[in-house]
Amino acid sequence: MTEGQAHGRSVTSKVTALLDAFGPGSPQLTLNELSARTGLPLSTAHRLVTELVEWGGLERCEGAGYRIGLRMWEIGSLAPRGESLRDVALPVMQDLYEGTKENVHLAVRQDTQALYLDKIHGPDALAVKSRRGGRLPLHATGVGKVLLAYAPDDLRARLLAGELPRYTRHTIVEPGRIARMLDEVRSTGIAFAYEELTVGSLSVAAPIRDASGEVVAALDVVLHTAGGRPDRLALAVRTAAISISRALRDRQVGLRE
Repeated sequence: MTEGQAHGRSVTSKVTALLDAFGPGSPQLTLNELSARTGLPLSTAHRLVTELVEWGGLERCEGAGYRIGLRMWEIGSLAPRGESLRDVALPVMQDLYEGTKENVHLAVRQDTQALYLDKIHGPDALAVKSRRGGRLPLHATGVGKVLLAYAPDDLRARLLAGELPRYTRHTIVEPGRIARMLDEVRSTGIAFAYEELTVGSLSVAAPIRDASGEVVAALDVVLHTAGGRPDRLALAVRTAAISISRALRDRQVGLRE
């Protein structure tokens, strides 16, 4: 991006670019790194970052770095879809964790990524890349496969038409294989991801539906590939997802009465 193009952008696009520069692999960035990642002149990046720090959207770290500030989390907590869904799902997720002692995730689709609304894990659970508020790819995760299977046709076509990153040698990236896999997810109501994002991990996921029957989220358990029988775990995950779906339906019905 040229300096002229950067100057032609709106203030909003510049601010969102600065915030989007942060991610799971880059939770802390220097001003120079923010300027390089966003294409903004250093002076512009400095001015906007200073304003974001004063507002609370960014925080200064020790040294020369910046990180996302608590103000962003406060605003995020006001999003009704995420919090109401999380409130309904959390008791069921806790039960699922108690029965498995493995990672339990709740995720929704945000464009072509899975956004993790919540995660429960313990000291003995497999170390995974997920985190609350983080995003991971749809095609390489259990929750992502579920969300992609029920995504609009145009989004699925757009994703499969692009070049999908391969994270391990097991990652499925061929459009034809992914299309067949998504058909199977819609047929069985369950998705598996074998070592596709992290070597040694197995994800088993199921859809969560609202009162209208639309898939609005996905639930999964992630464990070591040697941690148990996938078919038995699939039954537990699917039962938990159905329980959350029923709770969502009951809450929505109660709100209308």
